[in-house]
Amino acid sequence: MPQTTKLYKLLISLCLVTAFFTADKIEAQMVIGQPNLGFSQACASDSFNTYSTTFVFSPESALNASNQFTIELSDADGDFSDAQIIYTSSEGAITTSPATIEFSIPETTAGENYRIRIKSSSPVATSTPSVPFAAYYKLQDSPFTINNLVSTGAYCTGGNYLLTIDNPGTGNNDSPLNYPSLTFNWYKETSETTSVFVAEGSSLLVSEEGTYFVETNYGTCTSNSFSNRVTISEVSTSGEGNVTISSSLGNPYCPEQGLTTLSTVGGNSYQWFKDGIEIPDATNQMYQTNESGTFSVQVDLGDCSAFGSIDLVSELFNSEINVDEVNQIFEDETLTIEITTDAISPEFTWYFNNQVITGATEDYYDATEIGDYSVVITETAGCNGSRTYNFTIERGLEPFPDVPNIPNVISPNGDLINDTWVIPLQYTSGTNTEVMILNEQGKVVFQTLDYQNNWPEDDLNLTSVNKVFYYIITPVEGKEKKGSITIVK
Repeated sequence: MPQTTKLYKLLISLCLVTAFFTADKIEAQMVIGQPNLGFSQACASDSFNTYSTTFVFSPESALNASNQFTIELSDADGDFSDAQIIYTSSEGAITTSPATIEFSIPETTAGENYRIRIKSSSPVATSTPSVPFAAYYKLQDSPFTINNLVSTGAYCTGGNYLLTIDNPGTGNNDSPLNYPSLTFNWYKETSETTSVFVAEGSSLLVSEEGTYFVETNYGTCTSNSFSNRVTISEVSTSGEGNVTISSSLGNPYCPEQGLTTLSTVGGNSYQWFKDGIEIPDATNQMYQTNESGTFSVQVDLGDCSAFGSIDLVSELFNSEINVDEVNQIFEDETLTIEITTDAISPEFTWYFNNQVITGATEDYYDATEIGDYSVVITETAGCNGSRTYNFTIERGLEPFPDVPNIPNVISPNGDLINDTWVIPLQYTSGTNTEVMILNEQGKVVFQTLDYQNNWPEDDLNLTSVNKVFYYIITPVEGKEKKGSITIVK
């Protein structure tokens, strides 16, 4: 082979080796700076889980078209040996420095010393880890209950009392025990605004008097996942000790809100009393009532017993209305309805035939129409309860109309038309005229010197379709009047 050909091949080989090492050297020189966090701590929930970081890299020209940037999340101690990838960019999506990317944290995140780091795929490079930060995903972030929402507990001297997180609890309680990854911290109050950590766990065995509560462990992240307070007391085995009774609607309470639930400490058995009298079958930890009075309970705690009482007050306001359920007014007459009440800041809503009367908002109303009325009194402060009064106004009949003749037919059927025997004014009340009515046998069934146009007042026990009575009207002056009255059934 000619010497020139061998030299040419050697030069080509040297160029290829040089190119390989040069490319390798360029890739090795790719540098990614430490991630700069756009937050101080990550307190995520189902309503918010978006965080950002900014990083620089150099040189930009080193990036290949297929490159992807990823974010790795360490464990709670900042260790990347089992890191999670929480973000991956699209190929070639990030080409300029600095770059800002957003990411979310996993639902299992819970700790104070997480870190992130940035990695590239082509060329391969890894940043230094970020500064440590607290990160928690708040799976449950609402108040929850312990001790079945009973605010007190008691134990006998030398014993203890078990506090537990309710699962599921009552009503809409969202028990954090439904989320197995969560942990809990128990605290004891040292003042109205301070407390001290006691222990971890889903329950707490208490052997020291005090007020206790528990919070879901979200570290330095603020949270609404905390329990109600429970006050624990010690009862001496040498005698009866006092326990408290709580009312679910408070005390005083509004009975319009329904029954209030009285509850006491947990024990082996219970007996409730009202005003010192035993309430039959009231032998549970809770008792419901809508009454006022002194309620007490005897609790068997095993080695000792306890007794407690509460003066329960029902606070619904008082009120009165000045009309009857059924009222009558005459043509062009007005009936004034007045309300008297001790309600705090009351509001009045008036109705006529089930329709709101526009503009009627005072404690009185002048009614001129016949129909069905009601008024609702609402206390807008204090108890916030309401009372309703219903009443009817009917068209009244003139008791002494000016009729020209003495009628001889009436029909007492309750239709307010010709129901009673109405005679001329010259023979009615105030004229001292004697009015006498006799039956068919001549027996006097009605007699008066002050006739009110009101006969018959009672049921006549009519047995025939038409029954006849007779009248004798004897005025002080003038001629006596006689005739018959036919009762039409």
